[in-house]
Amino acid sequence: MDKYTVLEELFSQYQIQYQREVPLKEYTTFKIGGNAAMMVIPDSREKFRRTIFECVQNNVDYFVLGKGSNLLVSDHGYDGVVICMGDQFQKIELIGEDKILCQAGASLASVCKFAFEHSLTGLEFAFGIPGSIGGAAYMNAGAYDGEMKDVIYRCEHVTTQGAFGIYDQGQLDFSYRHSAYTDSGYCITDVYLQLHKGDPQAIKARMMELLERRKTKQPLEYPSAGSTFKRPEGAYASALIEECGLKGKTIGGAQVSEKHSGFLINTGNASCQDVKDLIEYVQQVVFERTGFHLDCEVKWIGE
Repeated sequence: MDKYTVLEELFSQYQIQYQREVPLKEYTTFKIGGNAAMMVIPDSREKFRRTIFECVQNNVDYFVLGKGSNLLVSDHGYDGVVICMGDQFQKIELIGEDKILCQAGASLASVCKFAFEHSLTGLEFAFGIPGSIGGAAYMNAGAYDGEMKDVIYRCEHVTTQGAFGIYDQGQLDFSYRHSAYTDSGYCITDVYLQLHKGDPQAIKARMMELLERRKTKQPLEYPSAGSTFKRPEGAYASALIEECGLKGKTIGGAQVSEKHSGFLINTGNASCQDVKDLIEYVQQVVFERTGFHLDCEVKWIGE
């Protein structure tokens, strides 16, 4: 009996919904990638925990999928279990006057709107960033002089042993595009935000200003994974790429955006290999000409 047949029996026993051979390109903003061997859609924290526990017990790789906005999936797919945080993991609630508790699958956009509706300021920078609040916490997402580390004070998670756990602020180990969760195997279930009371008109104005800036400067009309490279110390990735004359550089269906050179876009038929080749080409040229190494911000899964 192969490992997926074993998991099918276990998930059926625990009434955990699953599918086989699911095309992941339909679940990512890059619109690229092969199939997941199995996708699981747990509808409770306990089923989420059980899914991870059974994957670990049966030596099956797993990956938690939020909104798929910072993800590049192999053309050959993913030989493992993709755990999809569906509708049951999107609850947002006010706790106290200025704190918000979010389930990890909630979109950043919905959390930002919730904060605005309750006259809470501090999260405006994140409005327009695609993805889930869990994914944003995982990588300490940020923009326009704000980062998730500025507003998160606690996260709840499931460990690699399938147990529930909590990290408070001092344990979250936030740094640039990094947290204690990055590459740890621990999976965030809930995110706690500390915001501040503010003027709703000023909050809305700031949100709209940043959203308009994104629409003007970023290639939102094309599939992409957002900003492709981390900012190197002492420089900006997009400026270095442009300085090297790489704006518009194309390999297959992948292109360095002519609108914002920090974005690699799928012009319609890009493969994962096209994107990887273009990333490596950009890294090589920028390093040779400027001495800066560009680290990739996008997470890759699969072979």
